[in-house]
Order: sequence, then C-alpha cells, then structure tokens
Amino acid sequence: MNANRKTLARRLLKWGVPIAVILLLLVLALRPEAVAVDLAQAERGSLRVTVEDEGQTRVTERFVVSAPVAGRLLRIELEPGDPVTAGETILALFRPSPLDPRSRAEAVASVRSAEAALGAARAAQERADSELSFARLELERLQRLASQDIVAQERVDEAQTALEARQEAARAAAFSAAAAEGDLERSRAALLAADGSATAPSTLELRSPVDGVVLVRQRESEAVVTAGEPLLEVGDPASLEIVADLLSSDAVRVRAGQRVLVDQWGGETPLAGRVRRVEPYGFTKISALGVEEQRVNVIVELTDPREEWSALGDGYRVEIAVVLWEGEDLLTIPMSSAFRHGDGWAVWQVVDGRAKLAPVELGRRNGVDAEVRSGLTEGDTVIQHPGESVDQDVRVEAREPRS
Repeated sequence: MNANRKTLARRLLKWGVPIAVILLLLVLALRPEAVAVDLAQAERGSLRVTVEDEGQTRVTERFVVSAPVAGRLLRIELEPGDPVTAGETILALFRPSPLDPRSRAEAVASVRSAEAALGAARAAQERADSELSFARLELERLQRLASQDIVAQERVDEAQTALEARQEAARAAAFSAAAAEGDLERSRAALLAADGSATAPSTLELRSPVDGVVLVRQRESEAVVTAGEPLLEVGDPASLEIVADLLSSDAVRVRAGQRVLVDQWGGETPLAGRVRRVEPYGFTKISALGVEEQRVNVIVELTDPREEWSALGDGYRVEIAVVLWEGEDLLTIPMSSAFRHGDGWAVWQVVDGRAKLAPVELGRRNGVDAEVRSGLTEGDTVIQHPGESVDQDVRVEAREPRS
C-alpha cells in the first residue's frame, strides 16, 4: 500500500509540475494586456477662473487735428513719435484760401460752435472736479467708519475704485477743455484770414492741443486740402488702455474693478491691470470661421508702473485674462480626467493597477483644472483623457513619455 502511494506521488510530481507551469503560461499569455494611459494625481494648490481673449492697446485721449478751412497745407515735418507740447508745438502750417460769402458764414458758425464746445467742455471739467472732490470725501468717510468696524472693507474698496475712476474722468475732462480751446483759436484765426484783416496772419499755425506725441500723420507733402480734412492725430502714450471685445456670454460675468493679467505683449512677465468699464452695448462680429458672434467691449487700465510697459504703443496686440475668481489650498485634478456620469461627474481612479469608477463632486472649473469637493483625497491617481478601452477593473499602466 505504501509502495502504491509512493508511486502515485512520483507520477504526480513528474507530470503535475509541468502541467501547472503550462497552465500558468497559458493564463499569462491569454490575460489582456494592460491599457497604457496618462495618469495624474489629485493635488492641493491654487485655482484661478478667468475669461481670456485678445485685446488691443489704444491711447485713452487722442485728438485729430484737421484743416480749419479750405486752403494749402505746407509740408508737415513732424513724424509719428515726435513729442508735442500743448499750445507750443506747431503741428502744421496752413494758408487759407479766400472765402466766398457762404464759406465765410460757415467760418463764423464754426467760431460760434467752437465757443459753445469750449463752454460745454469747461462745464464738464468743473463737474468732473466736483465729483472728484466728493469721491475723495466719501473715501475718507468710509475709511474712518471701517476703522471702527462700522462698514465692511468691501465698501472701502469700492469707494477707492470710484475715486480712481473720477480721477481719470477729471483728467479726460481737462484734455477735452484744452482741445476745445485749441479748436476755438484755429476757428478764430481762420475767420480773421477770411476777412482779410490787416492783423490776420497769411499762414495759420496749427498748434498741439495737448502734451504727448504724434500718433498718426495722415498728410505729409504740401497739398490743397478741404475744410475738416484730418492731418494728424496726437495723444499722450502714457494714458494707454486696452480694449478687448469679449463674447457677450463672457462679458456678463465681468465687473469693473476685477483684476486682469495682460500677457503676450512682448515682455517676459505678464502685466497687471484692472477692468475700468464694461460697455453697455454689444455688436455683431464675424469670427474667423464665418460665425456671427455678439461681442462687448471691455476696457482695461494698466496698474503696473509706466516704466514696466513703456515699450507698448497705440494699437499693439495683447492677450488679457480677467480674473473672475481665485482660491488657494484647494484639491484639484486636471479637467481632462473628469467626464459626465448621470447627473454629475466621475473619474477613473487607479487602485492597485486597475481602473475604478469614482463619482466626484466638482466645484470651480477653468477649462484646465477643476476643484474637487468630494470623492477623492490628496494623492489619489486618476486617468487623463480616458478612452473606450478603459472600463471597470481594467488593468492600466502609465504611458511611456514620448522621446
């Protein structure tokens, strides 16, 4: 009996081990290969939600200098970029043509219109100065109340923004008044020349209405021009702003005072800005794909010192990102790893080398990253860009980086 058992044991040992090895090899050969995927981890960090689009710089206050009456324009020697001083720099020399009665009447009307425009400009300047004084007093009052914890700091910030807006408005009103004075002087000089007065100059001097530089020169060579024909544009390049036309669906989320990042302007680091105004009307624009879009202009002012963006000029292309919301120390995952699942969101989480469906609750999203409010913990591994080959309990492995 013992001999039979020993013989059976030897046979099992002789044939069982090879059979077990063969079965193991068959299992390994027939087992599906692991799916190569891109992996990412749930990490804690900052998250910023922005609205991004292209923008263009422009001088805030620019003035078009045109011919006051018909006549001969002498050659303009100034070039774009040349500095000008208000009331001193001669932009162009102009010889008026003799006027017929009708043209003289128009010149008289031009003087009256210029006088009325100057009066309106000065009234607007006084109103802007009064509003600026009130904004200063309001800010001081709210700062005192905030120091006593009577009002929230948010109201103080709003008052500070309002004060800065009033300062810009007062500055613009002063520019407009100076320009109106220059227009009135040119209209009076043109009328004197038309009357043939002994004191009338044979050549009119068109002087700069503001301090700044020549932005555009429409005319250069000597020529006969008509009344009102544009000759030059002047402005102060230090008063630069950015205008970006956002989709109307994005513009409704933008508010005055929100922080702005200005990138792709040519410098090494982004510039800081702030939304000054969201214009109240939209317009239709045809996209590069031929699609009609409703756009809204958003005006951005630069808050960095002038020295940091002095190379920027009028009409330069930039990219802006309006910061709608930002948070710190948040659990985030790449947005490419999340997908719709039922009424919510889910990800494929990697556990012990296998894909596991994990429902998650997402918070703020910016198109690149998403805030995870529940469903994952810091350090969990998820699959980015999951394809149809990824399913429950499928073995996965990290894709080798391309060389």
